[in-house]
Amino acid sequence: MRLILLFLLFSVSVHAQEFNFSVKINTQKLQTVDPKVFLTLEQSISEFLNTTRWTENNYQPFERIKGNFLLTIQEELSTTSFKAELAIQATRPVFGAGTYATTLINHIDKDFTFSYEQFQPIQYSKNTYVDNLSSVLSFYAFVILGLDGDSFSLNGGNQSFQNAFDIISNAPQGNGTGWGTDGSRNRYWLLENILSPRCRAYREAMYIYHRLAMDVMHQDAAKARVILTEALTNMEKVNMAYPNAMITQIFVNAKALELTEIFKRGTPEEKDIFSRVFMRIDAPNAERYRSIR
Repeated sequence: MRLILLFLLFSVSVHAQEFNFSVKINTQKLQTVDPKVFLTLEQSISEFLNTTRWTENNYQPFERIKGNFLLTIQEELSTTSFKAELAIQATRPVFGAGTYATTLINHIDKDFTFSYEQFQPIQYSKNTYVDNLSSVLSFYAFVILGLDGDSFSLNGGNQSFQNAFDIISNAPQGNGTGWGTDGSRNRYWLLENILSPRCRAYREAMYIYHRLAMDVMHQDAAKARVILTEALTNMEKVNMAYPNAMITQIFVNAKALELTEIFKRGTPEEKDIFSRVFMRIDAPNAERYRSIR
């Protein structure tokens, strides 16, 4: 009986984790703090992201969301306080495409300060603010889960986005924290965009793009491209309803290269739709998309 119980407990542990993230810390700009401290932190962040149970869903090992967290230390504010940039990249497997995965998010958070002492535990608290390190990591965990959920079912990320919203509500709201309404490119605005009625078409686009198009690409590439143009039209609607929205740039950063390769093989009409939309939503790189026509 004891062996059976241990097996059941182990099985729950194995299937609970949602993520399979690689974590790296760049410490080239460190001046005084021992870099070994960050080897410990690197391991702690990896364990925090990959072993915390973030949802009530059970994930098989092959279902776990893959990605990378790269923390670059920019400045030592004290021996235990740091200013950093956090690069977040997460992917979703494409049905029928073997090992190919499509990018959900490819983003750099430049408003990240945190405190850390070696061997300090990283803890997630659902209802209270513990510290900025755990809150930022938890926030992006839920954003990624939300994006992944939206990619499989329409508005399937609702609960995860609500959890991310709760983290914002509990976090300090001052300017420069990344949690406040200052600027237009921080954690607050990322989630505000996702939840805004003006950006509803973005969430619809995520479902159309992934479940209705990419997941059938292996069966009928021509049909998938037609459906992808629907997702692009949705993003054009977002750009019109909410000009300069952060979520539009999130979409561009994640999908521009992939869509460029896909539509190189499209019909003239499909190429024209792709070029038109991306020249509008990514105007600084308009010439790059013009050449696809």
